[in-house]
Amino acid sequence: MIKKPNILIITTDQQRFDAIGAIDPLIYSPNLDQLAKEGALYTHTFTPNPVCVPARQNILTGLTARHHGFDDNDFSQHRFSPYYLPKLPQILSDAGYDTIAIGKLHFEPNRRHDGFHRYFMIDEVPRHREEDDYALYLKNNGYEHISALHGVRDPLYMMPQRSVVDKKDHGSTWVADLTIEQLKINGGKRPFFFWSGFVHPHPPMDVSDEFADLYKDKPLPEPVQSITPISWLAEENKNIVNYPNEDVFRRFRELYFASIAQVDEQIGRIIQTLKELNLYDQTCIIFCSDHGEMLGDMSTYQKFLPYDGSSRVPFIVRYPEKIIPGTTINAIISLNDIMPTLLEIAGAKYPASYPLAGKSVFDLENRSETFIEHGKHARRWVSVVTHSYKYTYYYGGAFEELFDLVNDPKERVNMLVHNRSDVDNIRKLLRSKCIEWELQFGLEDHIVDHDFKQWPQPQLRPFMGTGELIFPKRIMDPKEKAKIQPLRGQIVNVVKDEPVLRLKDLDYSYMLQTHQLTEEDIAWIIDQDNINKERK
Repeated sequence: MIKKPNILIITTDQQRFDAIGAIDPLIYSPNLDQLAKEGALYTHTFTPNPVCVPARQNILTGLTARHHGFDDNDFSQHRFSPYYLPKLPQILSDAGYDTIAIGKLHFEPNRRHDGFHRYFMIDEVPRHREEDDYALYLKNNGYEHISALHGVRDPLYMMPQRSVVDKKDHGSTWVADLTIEQLKINGGKRPFFFWSGFVHPHPPMDVSDEFADLYKDKPLPEPVQSITPISWLAEENKNIVNYPNEDVFRRFRELYFASIAQVDEQIGRIIQTLKELNLYDQTCIIFCSDHGEMLGDMSTYQKFLPYDGSSRVPFIVRYPEKIIPGTTINAIISLNDIMPTLLEIAGAKYPASYPLAGKSVFDLENRSETFIEHGKHARRWVSVVTHSYKYTYYYGGAFEELFDLVNDPKERVNMLVHNRSDVDNIRKLLRSKCIEWELQFGLEDHIVDHDFKQWPQPQLRPFMGTGELIFPKRIMDPKEKAKIQPLRGQIVNVVKDEPVLRLKDLDYSYMLQTHQLTEEDIAWIIDQDNINKERK
């Protein structure tokens, strides 16, 4: 009997497509670059939905939000993927694979195994300490006082900061350590499917000291600015952060790229272990991110936008049986293609009749377009991307964008702003493609009489913060709860070695409104920060 190939998916969170050295030589990612040299770099890969949970649900199920129900990162209501949908690890388990998940997968509910035999979880904001393996690791290794497990979120979510745990205990190291441990346990005795998910470069930027100054005084990719007006949703996105000055903004970008280098080092350790176990050439390795990061492009930040910074992701495949080393593939692919690809590798069949949204990345025929979706009702948009154009329809206000990707690859000029008649035929063609896709794969009740349903443009919402840390309040043991350092102390500690950021320059209104800090806390924070910075 011929042994099935092993499969390893490595995912990062919020890594934009050009944040690897194989695309941009300004970026330091030697292990990913080497992986691309030994495999294939897919240069035009798009997320099906540029936010964490929906993108990962698409990978997990091979289906769109119409079926799994996640069109946005909305945690105001408890949602979960329907139990009856076949899941990728479940199918591979049935095909004889040892299925193991390590790190951030961001499924809902987050502790449902979905076919994984073992699941070692790391979450950004766990609901309970006991449900998060990394949180328990920190508790048992001298960090029981930390509640901001991956850096302080509010009010420092998109601000420079440092990790307050040793590099050997950092979340990125932990993911690699557990992956290496499980690889050694497996030892090639049984075909495996591993999914190793790193939290970074998702903010906060809690980079270890060893990497913090990697980009200091070095050139960085410059943000792209739009020439024509951007969408109302992108305008709303500008509210996510207000940097006190350009030095702080640059420093955040330095740490964003530094966090990628830190993850890259850990990926190198995983690859080295595969080599030592003589499993490297028997394993299909796929590296990708769930979505990108605008990083100041068009003066916007984070994700959930159709522009390339948010919706285009890095994608590398090393699989000697199918891939010629050093191949660059410009065909348009999607993260929807991961499930069909892995089923092909495993020789497994999809056990249901739901319409899979992708096809194997080894099948490069008819790769002329892909579709992206996000949200529902007035806050929904749908986009079609070809090599020549990108068209987006925003349901709220019926706003449209059309970019000429040949002559305007950075998407600076919306050709529809001035009602140009010469592009109307292209607009109509791509608009009709989006309508047809919505009818087949999109959310129901958004197409009426074969046209987009219309909603008024929503009021722009202020960014209200990322939410209060949950698990410290749910600790039942009074002695254990008493060991948690107050948030104000954690805020001061993570920025004490970041001289460009002065805590007196931040807006604390959200922290006051949500009672996470008092006026007394804020005065203490500013005073302690002034003392620390004067010492420097």
